Amino acid sequence: MHPQPSEEEIRPVVQAHLHLEGPLLPILHDLQARFGFIPEAATRVMAEALNLSVAEVIGVISFYHDFRKAPAGRHVLKLCRAEACQSVGSDALAASLLGKLGVDWHGTTPDGRITVEPVYCLGLCACGPALMLDGVGHGRVDAPGAIAILEEAGV
Repeated sequence: MHPQPSEEEIRPVVQAHLHLEGPLLPILHDLQARFGFIPEAATRVMAEALNLSVAEVIGVISFYHDFRKAPAGRHVLKLCRAEACQSVGSDALAASLLGKLGVDWHGTTPDGRITVEPVYCLGLCACGPALMLDGVGHGRVDAPGAIAILEEAGV
């Protein structure tokens, strides 16, 4: 289990953005940058500070797939799940990689080395199947190519 920051640690992050118009997304990005995820206690703190319901805050957090409930591994592997990539083999690629790494979607390897996340478009539709490792996109990837990309990155 990962340590949860206290409300006292969260409040200054929230307060720093209250002068902005539409501060919720900047607050969420800052929380994730500082803690590596969105702490559970942050939803109530943000809701109170922004005069929103907790449900509204959770709705925004759950809408954006990059916000995490737990810290990610040292490397983040995003596999495209969109129809264009599915039509050229992304399901087989995903099954192979998830099996090799021994994790499920949103899972992190036991050694904390890599987190695997599904995404629904990487903008590489003409080059599917596509993946992104630590912010770098790769297209026309098969299972052996994906393993080579991971090994080249030291994952």
